[in-house]
Amino acid sequence: MGLKENLHKLKKKYEGKKMAPAFNALHTFLYLPNETTHSGSHVRAADDLKRTMNTVIMALVPCLLFGVFNAGYQHYAALDESLRAAPLENFFTMDNFLMGCLTILPLVIVSYGVGLAVEFLFAVIKGHEVEEGYLVTGMLVPLIVPVDIPLWMLAVAVIFGVVIGKEVFGGTGMNILNPALTIRAFLFFAYPTWMSGDKVWVHGAVERSKEIAGGANLDAISGETILGSYAQNQEVMYSLQDMFFGFIPGSVGETSKLLIIIGALFLIFTKVGSWRIILSTLIGALVMGLIFNGVVDAGWIENTSKFYGLMSLPFWEHLLVGGLLFGAVYMATDPVTASQTNKGKWIYGFLIGFISIMIRVFNPAYPEGVFLAILLMNVFAPTIDHYVLQGNIKRRQKRLKVKTA
Repeated sequence: MGLKENLHKLKKKYEGKKMAPAFNALHTFLYLPNETTHSGSHVRAADDLKRTMNTVIMALVPCLLFGVFNAGYQHYAALDESLRAAPLENFFTMDNFLMGCLTILPLVIVSYGVGLAVEFLFAVIKGHEVEEGYLVTGMLVPLIVPVDIPLWMLAVAVIFGVVIGKEVFGGTGMNILNPALTIRAFLFFAYPTWMSGDKVWVHGAVERSKEIAGGANLDAISGETILGSYAQNQEVMYSLQDMFFGFIPGSVGETSKLLIIIGALFLIFTKVGSWRIILSTLIGALVMGLIFNGVVDAGWIENTSKFYGLMSLPFWEHLLVGGLLFGAVYMATDPVTASQTNKGKWIYGFLIGFISIMIRVFNPAYPEGVFLAILLMNVFAPTIDHYVLQGNIKRRQKRLKVKTA
């Protein structure tokens, strides 16, 4: 007898019992749900929530794998700067992969383990089925946090994000804030020294650490991120090619813009991600960048270093540094928390990009502003849709009056 038949037998034993939701979640994860529509009108389609979540995960896997290699590469490049001269030759090596796994896999395990435990707990207490919404959230969280964040800190943030950002609103499909961004926001405000963005984890060897620190025994080497360096008007050692392909320090999933673009095309092709939101977010960011460049070119600010260094960064280069592109593709397009109307999506995305660059320039302590911008627009998305719908109703009423006149 196969696994499926045995699970069906066990399922009958759990029917009506307290732990039924937990068992049904395991069964649904392995196979399709048994529930079918018995009455009423409904739409027949090949996609469901699990397939949609799996599609997003498939788009995220390349970013995760690249981040694993990049964590190891940044580690060894901190010990030997000559490795940066030929990143393609020194990047995809087994040493980098093993070091990256040692660093990033614990983040993935804690994210999924703690998050799913909370989901199962609420399902058992409330007596409803465990939904697949956290499958994507659990993957996103390790990709948007620093690789050196303590695991206990991540666990606390995941509990907060799932409970406050999702379950209190009713679970998957009912939340008004993106759960992954709620987790990151909690980490930023509760533990700002770990999330400030001006340090990057590079696990250096003892010998190299002693050399850098003048004989002191250190466990790691830290330095400015690219955004932090631009903000302080410091020289950036990375080329535009490095920024595009991802051979730079940063959060796990945000570094490779090439893979993010490929993921965006995949989500758009499968109609899971909204191309309107992605495109309008990038347009908003470029417009805000152009405004700041215009201010500098006009000479309205004599010395940008007194104000902020990112103001003079070429407007298009904002897309190559930080997590703006990652946020636009994988966060802003969340179908639950984003605007639902087509016109609303354009407004919603444009404001995300516009506000993201504004936060970068105006807030020296937090040069990465895309995640806060998305959370802010999550709150205003229903309002945007409301006024878009009201506008449509008024236009239709006017057309009706003209016809009846």
